[in-house]
Amino acid sequence: MSGDTTPGGVGTGYRPDGLDDPFTDGGEPAPTGRSGLDAQLPALGAVGWLRWAWRQLTSMRVALLLLVLLAVAAVPGTMFPQRPQDPAAVAEYLTEHASTGPWLDRLGFFDVYASVWFSAIYLLLFVSLVGCIVPRARVHAAALRGRPPRTPRRFGRFPAQGAGTSPDAPQAVAERAAAVLRRRRFGVPAFRVDVHDEGAGTWSVSAERGYLRETGNLLFHLALLGLLVAMATGQMLHYRGQAIVVQGTGFANVQASYDTFERGAAFDPADLVPFTMRLDDFEARFDPQTLQSRDFTAHVTVTEPGGEPEQRTVKVNHPTVAGDAKVYLQGNGYAPELTVRDAAGEVAFSGAVPFLPQDDVYTSRGVVKVPDVSGDQPQVGLVGYLLPTAVEPAEGLWRSIDPQPVDPLLVLSVWSGNLGLDTGVPQNVYRLDESRMEQAVDAAGDAVTLYVRPGETVELPDGLGTLTFESLPRFVALDLRHDPSLAWVLTFALLAVGGLMASLFAPRRRLWVRAAPGGTTDEGPGGATTVVTAAGLARGDDLGLQPELDHVLAEVLGARPAVSGDTTEHDTTEHDTTEHDTNVHDTTGPGTTRPGAPQEDRT
Repeated sequence: MSGDTTPGGVGTGYRPDGLDDPFTDGGEPAPTGRSGLDAQLPALGAVGWLRWAWRQLTSMRVALLLLVLLAVAAVPGTMFPQRPQDPAAVAEYLTEHASTGPWLDRLGFFDVYASVWFSAIYLLLFVSLVGCIVPRARVHAAALRGRPPRTPRRFGRFPAQGAGTSPDAPQAVAERAAAVLRRRRFGVPAFRVDVHDEGAGTWSVSAERGYLRETGNLLFHLALLGLLVAMATGQMLHYRGQAIVVQGTGFANVQASYDTFERGAAFDPADLVPFTMRLDDFEARFDPQTLQSRDFTAHVTVTEPGGEPEQRTVKVNHPTVAGDAKVYLQGNGYAPELTVRDAAGEVAFSGAVPFLPQDDVYTSRGVVKVPDVSGDQPQVGLVGYLLPTAVEPAEGLWRSIDPQPVDPLLVLSVWSGNLGLDTGVPQNVYRLDESRMEQAVDAAGDAVTLYVRPGETVELPDGLGTLTFESLPRFVALDLRHDPSLAWVLTFALLAVGGLMASLFAPRRRLWVRAAPGGTTDEGPGGATTVVTAAGLARGDDLGLQPELDHVLAEVLGARPAVSGDTTEHDTTEHDTTEHDTNVHDTTGPGTTRPGAPQEDRT
């Protein structure tokens, strides 16, 4: 202290150290240093900054931000073609966008889910969840081992209250209340219960429920963590392939048999189960009026290693399982079986060529490439359409009117030259590279068009040879998928939903019942009666708290409570300062309320 120091610390010159400033009468600026007010905060240092960063990373706010950021980061995967799924589309995009394409490729936009930035967000979210779950699980485990709080002295300020009388002794009432509160629901005790002897013949019961709420919260976070692990595992160990199988033929489950094949980084194609599948028949049903598809069924024969051939069916949304992979029916169409002979009469091409449907009546487009001609003859390319049920509404104009092969017709244009198959650049089998080819024309300069029906043979223009339309089998497009994480993803998703529902809807409640000796009556043993009071407290607004308290009290008393929501008899005034405070802690400690302050039920 400085200035006048009269007894009691009162004087005209009294001024505490450090409070002088230029605005006081005749004062001078307070000196800086040890006696000044400018406190020097310690530097955080490297450890302090790391601890701060860790706390930020493991906070709920950052975890939610990373979850949203992960969803946003996945958007480019749906906007740009992805190299693992469609490398040809990526190459085409790079060709068409010569300026921006290479930059997008460097930034990983054509392989989003394997990019550095997507993996970084994924790992940060994983670490954030782990850092959030571990301490909360430790605190929750300690809370599960705890006991319900002791019964407060006064119930007057609780949101749910009830009272009644019983002819039984206080101890018997308390034990009955404990039995009611311990009653199991779905195999789990409804409340954790403690019975207390408060002395002077008074007994009380304290009960608590609702730890399922925090358990559900932890389960939700653990399930999210499991989902991240399962999805990452699935991306590493999965494979997916598409194969077109023509009726009467089959394929073996090796990578070379697939038209397209993608796999996870940790999957070895040598681990493919070597089963075979043969397409025996294909049935298609259409509505006779609207021509809309009604049912597709592929009849296949599957032979797994060490097993006998087995007849199976594959339908839309009804896959079959072969060699730990699910086989889906993805599409179907027609594959005309053609034979092309070159100018020397040698068979240059023979086989079924899938034509892809373009509309509901299966107008199908296809390309036939004939590179294996003899001598120095030009290679041949045929481009055109298959019409399952062809009609000619106008001269030279053909179209299909039915998806079933009632009157099939091939309409083809002819090209000759170099197909470009020897350049080393992969080509789309359904597209003809016309850059080194010339289209056949007639004497008038019009393009030559061939019209061929099953069983017919036509001459190719310019002496290129002949074309024979042998038959018209069907084909199916099969999609084979293997992902060992699917069952785990489903399990963790259901656990996440269950945990979220528990955390949102499980009520957190505390109930107390006190049985105290009351007056005398002609009923009961010895003419004595027991006054029973009860109170309840919930975390947040809980409309079911009072009904549950009334139900418990009714069972304890054997009837509806005599009084509900009125315990004035056992309440005290606002200014009561007796030693029985509502705080469950020691009333001589820091929790003691001061005289004249509103009393608070802290449980």
